[in-house]
Amino acid sequence: MPDNYFDKFIENALIEDIGDGDHTSLACIPADAEGKAKLLVKEEGILAGLAVAEKVFRKLEEDIRFELFKKDGDHVWPMDIAFFVEGKVQTMLKAERLVLNIMQRMSGIATTTRQYVNRLEGLKTKILDTRKTTPGMRFLEKEAVKTGGGVNHRIGLYDMILIKDNHIDFAGGIENAIRRAHDYLETKSMHLLIEIEARSLQDVRKIMETGGVNRIMLDNFGIDDTRKAVELIGDQYETESSGGITIENIRDYAECGVDYISVGALTHHIKSLDLSLKAVNY
Repeated sequence: MPDNYFDKFIENALIEDIGDGDHTSLACIPADAEGKAKLLVKEEGILAGLAVAEKVFRKLEEDIRFELFKKDGDHVWPMDIAFFVEGKVQTMLKAERLVLNIMQRMSGIATTTRQYVNRLEGLKTKILDTRKTTPGMRFLEKEAVKTGGGVNHRIGLYDMILIKDNHIDFAGGIENAIRRAHDYLETKSMHLLIEIEARSLQDVRKIMETGGVNRIMLDNFGIDDTRKAVELIGDQYETESSGGITIENIRDYAECGVDYISVGALTHHIKSLDLSLKAVNY
């Protein structure tokens, strides 16, 4: 993610929260008062967002002291301390909620992702995220997926051709959709991977007859049809299962031999990890 995008994100988030001033802190805390705080873990999980937290603090106070005790991807437990931050008290209070909002959500996503990844231990299948993300926070949420051991799917609509059911229906069928995708890429002199969604074994056969794709998504296939589709496709194309897959049945799908399983719940249906920023008394 370009630095200017990230900087703009932090600026907008701080403007949203601070507005024309943190009047509580301005009223209660002298401008020159300095202090120290710790990031306290209150729940078991996978930690994520430490680098982001430091950047938020430094956006408000460039020479603030930041001491790390954990790193992104660490398994943490209640009462663990992730970092100390030391500087202007007003700075820490201004940054507190933004840092917690980011880290709690990123850590929740990393924790959920790790749970899915652990279910596939010993198998070749990789866990993919989706575009079901919080607007404006996609780059952070996808980074959290990687921290948890998952793999990023496309970042947005611009970095991959993904022909889904509506594209196929509006284009007049699988063959038309694939052909138009190739014509477009050739006209634009672009080189993007092409993935296409199959809704049935009949669709899989039609896609293979047509060719010209890199990956076939098996959308809302049951276990038996997934196994049949993987056998049919063989090594000709990458395979991805999607839709109706849960933590309870994900290993069953992976054991069918698919290369990837995409899970929207990694980013749109998660529980934030409980963290707290607490003052340290000297």
